[in-house]
Amino acid sequence: MMSTVKTSAVKNNIDDLAIFGGQPAFTEVLHVGRPNIGNRQTFNERVKDILDRRWLTNGGRYEREFEQRIAEFVGVEHCVAICNATVALEIAIRALGMAGEVIVPSFTFVATAHALQWQEITPVFCDVDPRNHAIDPNKIAQMITPRTTGLIGVHLWGRTCDIEALSEIAAQRNLKLLFDSAHAFGASYRGKMIGGFGDAEIFSFHATKFLNSLEGGAVVTNNGELAQKIRLMKNFGFTFYDQTDYIGTNGKMNEISAAMGLSNLESMDEFIAVNRRNHEQYAEELAEFVGVKLLQYDNSEQSNYQYVVLEIDAQETCLTRDELMEILHRENVLARRYFYPGCHRMEPYRSYFPHAGLMLPETEKLTTRVLCLPTGTSVGTGEIARICEILRFVLQNKELISERLPPGKR
Repeated sequence: MMSTVKTSAVKNNIDDLAIFGGQPAFTEVLHVGRPNIGNRQTFNERVKDILDRRWLTNGGRYEREFEQRIAEFVGVEHCVAICNATVALEIAIRALGMAGEVIVPSFTFVATAHALQWQEITPVFCDVDPRNHAIDPNKIAQMITPRTTGLIGVHLWGRTCDIEALSEIAAQRNLKLLFDSAHAFGASYRGKMIGGFGDAEIFSFHATKFLNSLEGGAVVTNNGELAQKIRLMKNFGFTFYDQTDYIGTNGKMNEISAAMGLSNLESMDEFIAVNRRNHEQYAEELAEFVGVKLLQYDNSEQSNYQYVVLEIDAQETCLTRDELMEILHRENVLARRYFYPGCHRMEPYRSYFPHAGLMLPETEKLTTRVLCLPTGTSVGTGEIARICEILRFVLQNKELISERLPPGKR
């Protein structure tokens, strides 16, 4: 897959930077998560078949096939396709009987916390391990109260959290253990594919994920009783045509989304190969940058290489993460500051827990340091070289640029 993004003139002096009035380096915007598109012909053939069958949703052929293929790939007994990962989280939380308080990291997409609070369950924010940005098992014990019913571990960036430690804590404290694996489809932990750990795991197949079903998600588990409960809950609790035996909602995946998921699943190896190539090029280009640390992948494990994650040390770069981000944005490189500002600083949580940050020092640091760069099949080697060229130029002229930044950008 080749990129067709066009570039403009190189930067020879700081006036050439777009933030100071120069022309943007890219004439088209580069995104962190522009959707990957697999084989269009097979997708179009599936869509035609769906339209010919006039079976658009409600457990059609392609949804069932998608569930089977996902379960086989990750090595679990049950996969329940859901309309999106947030609804999948909400249903899994309810099906597991979580209540009271559930311990989660604050350094995650806000849907992880919202899926709890939406059901009047209190998310208790735990700090993260700065080495992998995932929940720190050593900080969990101080967060447990008599109201605690579960833990949610979040795998970030196609890397995994400490599954063994979380599993031990859950077993010792009789807590439910759910994994938000939205970033981790295609990743492994100690040689075993993500998907079969804890009581259940949640995948996201949102458009920005490396493997998408347009919009979608799934719950995967080896617990047959739990899977059956989730199947009922995602379809209003219907057990027969006109009978409900359980309270439920509408979480069904439609057939077009399932067809997209299948078509992209067949191109997954190509997507991962491109992601890995991109990450390796970034690693080579950024190796000698002072104050810019690229998070590495463990090549002894499988990964989707989905994210290119930098940590910016403002003392070394003389520019904050946000200043670097703004400079890149002006060049049409839409770098992202995941997961700013942390769930605990978003509403309603900052009102509920105004002093939560005192217990989250590593999270507080990361929310000011993390910057994700564009990758995926819409980004080629030329674009990556150009992005790194801009960063190199900026860091070589960091003092001058810092002095010239307009008010409000410092």
